[in-house]
Amino acid sequence: MRKFTTFNALPKLSLVLSLALITGFVQNSDAQEVITIQEAIEKTLTNNLQVKQSKYSESLSDENLKQSKNALLPTLNGNGSYNINFGRSVDPSTNSFNSSQFSSLNAGLSAGVNVFQGFQKINQIKQNKLLLSADQTNTEKIKNDLVLQVVTSYLQILYNKDLLKAAKEQQTVAKKQLDREQQLLDVGNKTLADLSQAKSQLATADLTVTNAVNALSISYLTLAQLMDVPSATQYEVQAPLSNLTLPAAANGNAEEIYDSSMKLFPDIKLAGLRADAAKRSIEIAKGNYYPTLSFGAGLSTNYSSGREQFVRQELTGTMPIGVVEGSGAIVNAPVFRNITEKYHFKDQFRDNFGQYVGLSLQIPIFNGFQARSTVRKAKITHLQSLADEQLAKNNLNKVIYQAVADLKAAEGRLSATTNTFEAQKDAFHVIEQRYAVGLVNSLDFSTSQSNMNKAEIDMIQAKYDLIFRAKVIDYYLGKQIVF
Repeated sequence: MRKFTTFNALPKLSLVLSLALITGFVQNSDAQEVITIQEAIEKTLTNNLQVKQSKYSESLSDENLKQSKNALLPTLNGNGSYNINFGRSVDPSTNSFNSSQFSSLNAGLSAGVNVFQGFQKINQIKQNKLLLSADQTNTEKIKNDLVLQVVTSYLQILYNKDLLKAAKEQQTVAKKQLDREQQLLDVGNKTLADLSQAKSQLATADLTVTNAVNALSISYLTLAQLMDVPSATQYEVQAPLSNLTLPAAANGNAEEIYDSSMKLFPDIKLAGLRADAAKRSIEIAKGNYYPTLSFGAGLSTNYSSGREQFVRQELTGTMPIGVVEGSGAIVNAPVFRNITEKYHFKDQFRDNFGQYVGLSLQIPIFNGFQARSTVRKAKITHLQSLADEQLAKNNLNKVIYQAVADLKAAEGRLSATTNTFEAQKDAFHVIEQRYAVGLVNSLDFSTSQSNMNKAEIDMIQAKYDLIFRAKVIDYYLGKQIVF
């Protein structure tokens, strides 16, 4: 569930001063780039590394999808080996022993294709499509979250600028008051205690200005880091138009906003896509129950330098093989010698050429329940993803109802703080007039001034809080955020 940043009061002096000294990030409005809220959003979405990383994930998912489609194509592989044999070894060309040194070469080409594999490859393609869509939606989610962060930081700058303006106005009032106290002391109409009280009031005003300056510097730095520009970049933000109308909380219907957001908000779409992808994993796992049928074919040949080719037979003489019974005549038989020559490379490759085709069937009978376990795990993962999807919907419902309630509360708070400021301002003017004629002491004057200052700060904070809450509603409705 998202937690939205509210506009807090000034940070601690020690932390702010140290950061300001380190960064040197003091804004100067002269001759600086002025950026609008839309330009700040565009810079952030263009430069932010989270967005770039998410796009890389998209590219990987796209490559996975292409690979799963290519897995349907047949495979084609070539192979070859060359050996030099010494001593007694088997000649691969003749499968006979050869004791002399010879070299041999084997080469082949094989192809194969899965005819049926339990529809696993088809389901893998469908799942990879869902995963690609999920990664694309995740990029939109990251962008969406960054937009809200930019709006928060942008409004924080505007709030701090108004706070600094109010602080400087109070500092001017405190300086004038100190000068007046000094003049009255010089003519004997005031005491040193009154002068000390005025000095204390000015010191407090100076500290408030210092805190406001540093808070503004930090808010500029925060937005610069979101936009991923150098931290020392000097820029100004465009203030809202002077006639900016504050939103009316009564126009916010939580149920209607929720229904619209359900169709647009990337968090919900992302959770749904992940649930669909997990469901597809079940079908992939069930494919292990089915037989696998594949078709294969191949070519092969070989060569051996130790192999010779028969040419002809040559008569070398005769040899006795027996005698004729009775006469005792010797029977002679001719003796021939085989004439061979080197079996040439191209002739062996041609004569040893062989081919094969075949079908292969694998039937899963028992595999230690591995397939069943894989299916059960896939089902559990699917149930988890469904729970995550419902949780995302519930969180969106809660945060929208909270946002609408916050908007209405901010409207009421602005009305109350505005009335309080106007009352405190009127009261201060009365006290100031009475103080001028000596009817009110310096302590009551300082208390009234402090109350007015606090009321003004509360009003400024309430104004920007209301604007922020309204922009949150626009954010969930998918509207362009502009001022």
